[in-house]
Amino acid sequence: MNSSDSEAAAAAGKWKGTARDTSSDRARLAAIAHRAMLERNLEPDVPPAALRELESIRGPASAVDGVRDLRELLWASIDNDDSRDLDQLTVAESLGGGRVRVLVAIADVDALVRQGSALDLHAAHNTTSVYTPAAIFPMLPVRLSTDLTSLNEDQERLAVVVDMLFDADASLSEADVYRARVRNRAQLAYRGVAAWLEGSGAPPARVREVAGLAENLRLQDGLAQRLVELRQRHGALDFETIEARAVFAGDQISDLELERKNRAKQLIEDFMIAANGATAKYLESKKLPSLRRVLRSPERWSRIVALASSLGAALPAEPDAAALEAFLLQRRRAEPDKFADLSLVVIKLIGRGEYALDLPGDEPPGHFGLAVKDYTHSTAPNRRFPDLVTQRLLKAAMVGAACPYSLPELAALARHCTEQEDAATKVERRVRKSAAALLLSGKLGESFDAVVTGASPSGTWVRVCTLPVEGRLERGHQGIDVGDRVRVKLVHTDVERGFIDFVAG
Repeated sequence: MNSSDSEAAAAAGKWKGTARDTSSDRARLAAIAHRAMLERNLEPDVPPAALRELESIRGPASAVDGVRDLRELLWASIDNDDSRDLDQLTVAESLGGGRVRVLVAIADVDALVRQGSALDLHAAHNTTSVYTPAAIFPMLPVRLSTDLTSLNEDQERLAVVVDMLFDADASLSEADVYRARVRNRAQLAYRGVAAWLEGSGAPPARVREVAGLAENLRLQDGLAQRLVELRQRHGALDFETIEARAVFAGDQISDLELERKNRAKQLIEDFMIAANGATAKYLESKKLPSLRRVLRSPERWSRIVALASSLGAALPAEPDAAALEAFLLQRRRAEPDKFADLSLVVIKLIGRGEYALDLPGDEPPGHFGLAVKDYTHSTAPNRRFPDLVTQRLLKAAMVGAACPYSLPELAALARHCTEQEDAATKVERRVRKSAAALLLSGKLGESFDAVVTGASPSGTWVRVCTLPVEGRLERGHQGIDVGDRVRVKLVHTDVERGFIDFVAG
């Protein structure tokens, strides 16, 4: 067992014990996360059989015949500051006349995690990595996801490459998928790259050190800006969501830090959307089924219409992504400080995405929020099991082999991945609330401005405007609905259960 996996196992054992150091916020939240995963039928610990299998893996996957050698390209990764499970690299080439070729390299996880193996069965059970404030529970052991199958800087790795050609208007004109050897020339972080692209910071050190990388990233950024404009013209929804990251001083939680969208995140997001679309079309062209990521028409469109009306805008009676995007753009310009709250409300009213089996020749259900019909998940096989399944489908398609899964298996996987992703999201939300409850435990009796983010027979939920904190409205919720603004008072917190309770007034 790798030392990092040994440490993770030891930590997991400590979290499960009843005699633990409760003076440590980090240990307390990790223990809460561990219990929450078990309650949601997720495996927080790697099973012994998978760990034994891991011990037999001696190193990264070696090159095989027929794999292209693309190690000399200016590949770079851009991810969170603390990310170690690197799934994608990107590089671009200008072809003149505004045409740009973009290559997205995706970690070849299947080369080491074989279908039906103990490691694969563990990944198939959880279907996703679970990210909580105090601990990460990776879908694959850390020795794989952060080392042997991670596209780490200056390391040679096998990858599945999505090769795309964009015309001057940013439309995709050609695409291909193949295997290659790659080498990450620069492991970069969103915040540093965004500050440089937006003109508020110097280029990251690695950008300065690698000849030609700055120009290549500028080329990628320029295309990304055109891609988002094209998607928005087609009706893609552009939200401004606020994500809170727990900040620790040692092992004690000290703050919740807001993480907002930036140019670097947008660059990667738009290239991954393009790569996922190209992947779906490639499988369709090879007459193979796929697991599509779909978002059907909004569950509560009438409430979205009413919300827009309260803000002086008119939306059509039937769901219309382009009209909704025009409304969102107008609100972003009118009240930029309140747009994140509006985004959260609309996201909740639209509803959750899901996985669905798509058969060759069928009309794909599409993704309402992205305004695309062809969309699968393929770009994060270290972190999401549907992406690993898609990678196996792609490899079969490349060599003309039979589908590695039966249609009933794929249909069952679509349902299971949707359910487990929902469970993982609930665990992450639960632990974030526990972290917030820790911070708010000293503010009982204080009042806050808030926005209603959920209203159903099971309860009414509000989010505080000055802190990225959501809680239940225990009293005073009669007659209010999602999107309404209210004044609330904090009356109770329960760290162990992640409860934050308010009353109106």
